[in-house]
Amino acid sequence: MKQASSDGVETAPAVTPAASSNPAAEKPSKPGMGFAEFVALMAALMATNALSIDAMLPVLGEIGHALHIGSENDRQWVVTAYLLGFGGAQLIYGPLADRFGRKSMLMAGLAIYVVFSAATAFAGSLWMMILVRFLQGCGAAGTRVLSITIIRDCYSGRHMARVMSLAFIVFLAAPILAPSIGQAIAFFAPWQWIFVALALFGVVVAIWTWMRLKETLHPADRIPISPKGIGRALETVVTDRMALGYTLAMALMLGALFSFINSAQQVFAEALNAPDLFVIIFALAAGGMAVSSFVNSRIVEQMGTRRVSHVALIGFIVIAAIHGVVAWNGHENVWTFAALQAGLMFCFGLIGPNFNSMAMEPLGHIAGTGSAVVGFTTTVGGAVIGFIVGQQFDGTLVPLTLGFLGCGIAALVLVFITEQGRLFQPRTADPEDATTAGS
Repeated sequence: MKQASSDGVETAPAVTPAASSNPAAEKPSKPGMGFAEFVALMAALMATNALSIDAMLPVLGEIGHALHIGSENDRQWVVTAYLLGFGGAQLIYGPLADRFGRKSMLMAGLAIYVVFSAATAFAGSLWMMILVRFLQGCGAAGTRVLSITIIRDCYSGRHMARVMSLAFIVFLAAPILAPSIGQAIAFFAPWQWIFVALALFGVVVAIWTWMRLKETLHPADRIPISPKGIGRALETVVTDRMALGYTLAMALMLGALFSFINSAQQVFAEALNAPDLFVIIFALAAGGMAVSSFVNSRIVEQMGTRRVSHVALIGFIVIAAIHGVVAWNGHENVWTFAALQAGLMFCFGLIGPNFNSMAMEPLGHIAGTGSAVVGFTTTVGGAVIGFIVGQQFDGTLVPLTLGFLGCGIAALVLVFITEQGRLFQPRTADPEDATTAGS
């Protein structure tokens, strides 16, 4: 029987090893809750990561002073250490989730996150901060791997992209609100209480998960933990052209995003001379992603993941080029920065969910390991790229905007190669055209 592709073309369904040997694996799982609650829980899990990065950005200068960090660029380690832990640990959660189930590993990750979020409040030096932030990221890695894996268990194709976009709408409220929340906490209490608040948020999400979420991994799909089995799964990920190509392209786009996050506090304090406007402008930029994620959820099922994301990627490059010219000529001010950055983030919101969905689409039969490898590559790769670009900060916006442009062009080249020269057109098939996650 023919099935509709992720961009509307009928093709013969691909047969995966799991699908051929396990008919139950072809059926979508049900998480035990209604659609709206499912999206909200997935968004809360994703928001754990965004809150952990963005809530402390307004007080990064205070943290640097308290920890006696000499170089202002060295403060970026507070962000990068978290991202490296967050990316690296995903390789552990994926295989364990394919063996022991999604829910148990998600609860373990949340427990680690809560413990080290609280421990971060007691860091007394830069090296201690780097260590506990790394371990905090290791805990949060479970929320990233398992949320996407659970969504993939329950949905595929355009429907998966729609669920991820809806979750992103709620999730993106975190970077909009997080700096304000962090600044509000710091107004009434020391900066350490921001990390206590993160620990409390983790407790709430853990209780919600424990009480409401059902296991979504079919018993017949459990993969024994063995070097040979994991190696076979990793080989599947890295040898599939679509999965690998869109994973690497997403790493570049995250590199652009992380370069902004790494140097955001310095940008507003030094380059724009507007530290008091940090929260407002950061919220406007994040709001661009929230709006585009909502737009994506409304159009992706009709237009297709490729058409939407490829157009958005070209738009990202054009805006980055304009941004670079403005910065190079010395005409940048806080309002041009706000407008252009919001435009870049709008494009990013159309790129991220679709690139992730296309990278995961061929990996349904190894969703846990697949999500882990994709998450590891995109996050660690993005963290390294973002750190390199962030370290070039020289008091102007030129290095940052050139970093945006370089990442966008490199991502377009990768997409062009992955799609063998065909942009905007459907190429691969969805395992299923329509699934639901009702209770």
